[in-house]
Amino acid sequence: MGIPRIGHVAMEKVTRLLSISIVVYGPITPMLAETLVSLDKALGQLSRADSMVYLVNNNLQPFSFAELAEAGFSAFSPGISMELIEGHGNLGYGRGHNVAIHKTTAQYHLILNPDMDLAQDSLALALEFLQSHSEVGLLTPLVFGEDGAIQFLCRRPPALVDLLIRGFLPASMRKFFKARLARYEMRDVIGLRDIVYDLPIMSGCFMLFNTEILRSIGGFDPRYFLYFEDYDLSLRATGITRSAYVPAVKVVHFGGKASKKGWRHISMFVVSAFKFYRRFGWRVI
Repeated sequence: MGIPRIGHVAMEKVTRLLSISIVVYGPITPMLAETLVSLDKALGQLSRADSMVYLVNNNLQPFSFAELAEAGFSAFSPGISMELIEGHGNLGYGRGHNVAIHKTTAQYHLILNPDMDLAQDSLALALEFLQSHSEVGLLTPLVFGEDGAIQFLCRRPPALVDLLIRGFLPASMRKFFKARLARYEMRDVIGLRDIVYDLPIMSGCFMLFNTEILRSIGGFDPRYFLYFEDYDLSLRATGITRSAYVPAVKVVHFGGKASKKGWRHISMFVVSAFKFYRRFGWRVI
């Protein structure tokens, strides 16, 4: 299967309100089923139930809906369509999403991780915000971890030292850099109540775009296989549109860090970091 080229193109005729892309790799898990169940409930709260979910399978092995049903998800509710995209092998996170970005003609597009639990009103509130704030082309939510604590996933542009401290130092040593990390993670402005505009970097676990903005910048940069593709996309998007952190939109993220995933993931993290700094400029401290 060839990989579509994502160019600087105008939006085609809008046929849906919302599309969602989820890239999956690895075995089908109860977490994926939980993500789809919560997504179905959240989509059910929209006044226009004409959404499309693109499930992008980066495995060589065909996706098993029987296994997904055994894990806890059988089908979306009426009015919600799903398209399985597979047979292309492992494209990487960003390129997998790009296939869906190229296909969609929805007004808004959500980039979503397969390890999320969406509040039932999350998408309704998010779309209501974007529709009433046309100057905002990218929205990010309030993200909680499995433990109920806020995950501070919005970022200021990182120095190399920030990445090394946050990603690889043990917790016993990170406490000495608490103030520095707090600034990098925007803890001075990110909270439970206040909307924050014009954030530089947002997490790829949940990025809700005006699709015209997303396609005008070409989607994800295909040079990143994994890690930093969301940093890159955020900075390019916020160069042409406003972004907003909207804490009324709530999700739970069951994510991990590169340092906890073995040397292969660490090496991919380092390679992607090099590409990121080469593009946006080096800053060590």
